[in-house]
Amino acid sequence: MNNEIQIYVADLAAYNHGKLHGVWIDATKSVDEIFDIINTLLENSPEEDAEEFAIHDYEGFEGLNISEYEGIKSAHDKAIFIEEHGALGGAVASHFGSNLDDAKRALEDGYIGAYRSIEDYAREITEDCHELPAYIEHYIDYESMGRDMEMNGDFFTIELGYQKLHLFHNL
Repeated sequence: MNNEIQIYVADLAAYNHGKLHGVWIDATKSVDEIFDIINTLLENSPEEDAEEFAIHDYEGFEGLNISEYEGIKSAHDKAIFIEEHGALGGAVASHFGSNLDDAKRALEDGYIGAYRSIEDYAREITEDCHELPAYIEHYIDYESMGRDMEMNGDFFTIELGYQKLHLFHNL
């Protein structure tokens, strides 16, 4: 297997007779191309009159769930979204319960930026808005300020590793 965004489509007629007959398909191909591959799979079934299929596995969707009976168009849309936005897109879509419209809106209109911590964001926004005398700067608790901003619903965060925090406005 490789790092492609793929679905494994199984021939249900064969599967129900104890035979594994399926194919891994690049889910970023066009919907028509995917259906062509599925139709070829079913035409070459070891069972007569094979016409049903299901997605039995998937990979490369960065945490997004693909159900067994997910529509091919839906799986394709998720694949294109992940191809465009990668791990961050997968995490944002998962935050919204796999709602791609909300995830797209957050990425396009609500993305604040990447920071090492909430403290760094609070420091940046404070220093951008106010010119603080040097003697006061040491008394400001930026970590608490950032945590309060998040708790107040000003933004939500997605963490993608050590000191890789992405912030988004709640739209």
